[in-house]
Amino acid sequence: MAERKSVLLRLDPAVHDALTRWANDDLRSTNAQIEFLLRRALAEAGRLPGGTGAPARRGRPRKAARKDGEPQEPDPTTPPEPPPRNE
Repeated sequence: MAERKSVLLRLDPAVHDALTRWANDDLRSTNAQIEFLLRRALAEAGRLPGGTGAPARRGRPRKAARKDGEPQEPDPTTPPEPPPRNE
């Protein structure tokens, strides 16, 4: 994975406070909320590069298997795979 870039961003304090409240409502960090919004804006404008990696998953990384060797239950936040199309 490519190294992530750091950017210094100066914001109006009221904008920062509003952004932080929004991030908290969505259970994201302020930094993750900024990246989420930038990615969405780029995608809507048709400017998100095709080789862009997926955003980092939210929360703690999942373990591959439980202690008893059984796989974990599916992540409820991940949308299910669509059924195959019959053509």
